[in-house]
Amino acid sequence: MFTNIGEFLPFILGGLTTTVQAFLFGAVLAYSIAIVAGLMRTSKLAVVRIVATIFVELFRGTSLLVQMFFFAFVFPALTPFTPSLFLAGGLALGFNYGAYASEVVRGAVLSVPEGQKEAAISLNMSKVQRMRFVILPQAIRIMLPGIGNNSIELLKGTSLVYFISLADMTYRADILRGANTALSSQIEIYTYLLFTYFVLALPLIFLTRWLEKRASKGVSTA
Repeated sequence: MFTNIGEFLPFILGGLTTTVQAFLFGAVLAYSIAIVAGLMRTSKLAVVRIVATIFVELFRGTSLLVQMFFFAFVFPALTPFTPSLFLAGGLALGFNYGAYASEVVRGAVLSVPEGQKEAAISLNMSKVQRMRFVILPQAIRIMLPGIGNNSIELLKGTSLVYFISLADMTYRADILRGANTALSSQIEIYTYLLFTYFVLALPLIFLTRWLEKRASKGVSTA
């Protein structure tokens, strides 16, 4: 057992680029959506809050895998636009994790003390100025640990693109499994895959811990 590392691991790592690209695309889209949807849910306009809430609950309340199937196979049938498998997977990752992250943004914005907002109003700041100079700087510090944890979950979620036949690491590991049916080989293949995802997640894990420590500095625990 574990005698085929020179054959199995390089083959699995052949899908590393796809995995990383899916993560980066999904992360950029997710956090763009999170900021917009999170701020929309704090709006005083009911219609804005309702639109954002419908979006967030739709993508939080349905399966990420089903969303990937939808963008890959249903969306092309309903519209003239046919996304590539990579784009379909990236859209599902971005919308799903963006919906979850929007709650982190919303919670952080709402957690800024009212006194800070009232002080900004007393200084005759506009809504945009209050958000830019008073609310967001404090909210960002609060939301960073949650965003870090969401990033780790997003990285793990990229393994689901295998189900829409995108050739990521999980997809290539399954090809190996089909060609090597011995139990010892399958144990070896998925052990390599497991530790590869763990190594990829390590920088995010350390970054999240560092952000949590940074966010807790100067915050009263009383």
